[in-house]
Amino acid sequence: MKKHFMMILALVLSLTATAQEQQVSTPVEAAKTPTYLFGYINYDEVLVVMPDYVIAKRNLEDLRIKYEAETKRSEEEFNRKYEDFLEGQRDFAPSILRKRQAEIQDMMERNVAFKEESIRLLAQAERDAMSPVCAKLNATIQSIGNSLGLAFVLNSAGNNLPFVNAANGIDITAEVKKALDIEQ
Repeated sequence: MKKHFMMILALVLSLTATAQEQQVSTPVEAAKTPTYLFGYINYDEVLVVMPDYVIAKRNLEDLRIKYEAETKRSEEEFNRKYEDFLEGQRDFAPSILRKRQAEIQDMMERNVAFKEESIRLLAQAERDAMSPVCAKLNATIQSIGNSLGLAFVLNSAGNNLPFVNAANGIDITAEVKKALDIEQ
């Protein structure tokens, strides 16, 4: 009997201690300082209005235009050579015909290789240009998340976050824009 009484007493004391730990702050204090488990941000909305992003996109567009101009120039040169070849092929000696065919084939292969290389270089340039912009945005999100004591921040861009319980999460999009000096 004594053992049962001691076990019940220990159980009651542990439950009382647990209840007191859970009520550290008063309901009024809890209402003044809401605690959120997570934050969410529309990443794309912030990214596209960052001045660094706008500059990077403009530079990438300029580079894309230069590659397109060179591609067009190469295609026009190829077309002229091909037309000349078609017009004169009946009059060419066999060795000249083979030489011109080889030139045209080589030119076509170089044009295709250039197009493929320009696509690869543009993609690399975009990664290189966007990397510091995204790093800056991510650092700002991390800083705000840490200052608010958030466990994590979700990206609500697109339809990635169809539901958020506002009692548990907070939208930090406006705070991130403010921290990055972006007008809203």
